[in-house]
Amino acid sequence: MGMTIAEKILSAHAGRRLLAGDFAICKIDFAFGQDGTSAIIIDRVKDLKLKRLATPFCMVIDHSAPSPSEGVSRVHQKMRSFSAEFDVGLFDAGCGVCHQVIPESGRILPGDLVLGADSHTCTYGALGILATGVGSTDLAVALATGKNWFKVPATYRITVKGRLPRGVYAKDVILHIIGSIGANGATYKAVEFDGPVIEGLDMDARMTMCNMVVEMGAKAGFMPCDAKTAAWFKTRLAKKKEIRCVRADPGAVYEKTLVFDVSKLAPQVSIPHNVDTVRPATALSSVRINEAYLGTCTNGRLADLKVAASFLAKRRVAPGVRMIVAAASRDIFQQALKLGYVDTFVKAGACVVVPGCGPCVGTHNGVPADGENVISTANRNFKGRMGNPNAFIYLASPATVAASAIKGRIADPRKLL
Repeated sequence: MGMTIAEKILSAHAGRRLLAGDFAICKIDFAFGQDGTSAIIIDRVKDLKLKRLATPFCMVIDHSAPSPSEGVSRVHQKMRSFSAEFDVGLFDAGCGVCHQVIPESGRILPGDLVLGADSHTCTYGALGILATGVGSTDLAVALATGKNWFKVPATYRITVKGRLPRGVYAKDVILHIIGSIGANGATYKAVEFDGPVIEGLDMDARMTMCNMVVEMGAKAGFMPCDAKTAAWFKTRLAKKKEIRCVRADPGAVYEKTLVFDVSKLAPQVSIPHNVDTVRPATALSSVRINEAYLGTCTNGRLADLKVAASFLAKRRVAPGVRMIVAAASRDIFQQALKLGYVDTFVKAGACVVVPGCGPCVGTHNGVPADGENVISTANRNFKGRMGNPNAFIYLASPATVAASAIKGRIADPRKLL
């Protein structure tokens, strides 16, 4: 019987053949925390009286960067002290979002098993890595032992066929899939994406889709590990390392196979307060917006900034709308500067903030007022997600967010092409 990608990677890290439903103790290749979760990790490491860590580890200051308060500053200070004491990597304020800077750093490779104290760790499945989010205490156990326990997830195979229409992007595809499957439709499953549309996506778009598999309950998601994957790593590895792709066997057993034809897909919008409540942008043209946010670990990459800049060139953000832009990493920000995207955003009236999570988590930048509507490229629109439970968050692609910022209401970007 053939094996899925999840079965193969977990088997390799357990030292024995595993199939869906099996339990195993697996070796961890890499682990990380961010400033919303690292304080507890550090406390547990101290409780365990560890003198060294058994798993390669780093921390990222991205959720509240730069610090907005004394309390957060104490957390950041704690992280910096721990980094120095244990000689572990630290991406300080301004470096960017954990789910961008860690892959960029070359610390993780296809076939690795990665744990992150952040629910969107599943993003790395776009690079052929089994990566999943865990609680801070579970992560501390991995730092102490070098291992953790897993139940091998069953796998859904999702084939995306057809051809993406103009003005429709990977974010629209994943919102459409989540809307069809439901927020709990793939709970504790692995997801393997394939098909001609997936093969045609660049790495930024693949990361967008894998980033959001957790929004349908999935444990992990995978994109094809192919020439695009190898090329992405080639430019980011300081030393030449062999890229060993893990692929599913032809006879792999899938719990469910789903096929989506996106040839006639329109730009999609997730409406408050559930990610799986999805509507076409054209059906929401009466919704006025107060804030537009471009960024996050979902859509703060260079391809996303490029798309938004193409809409905002020689246009202005509508009166009464605040547009906030945050690149996913310093490297992306520098590239956007050189390519003129940042200049375009500023001339259009947008506010460009430090690379990082920005308004997404609601701890500092861009907290909306009561009753305000926000359209965002983020991955979650739960009540209070951006810092105010009395505001309303709509999720969309960078194109739809930019078009809406220009129009002052939710807009179909195809009308501005």
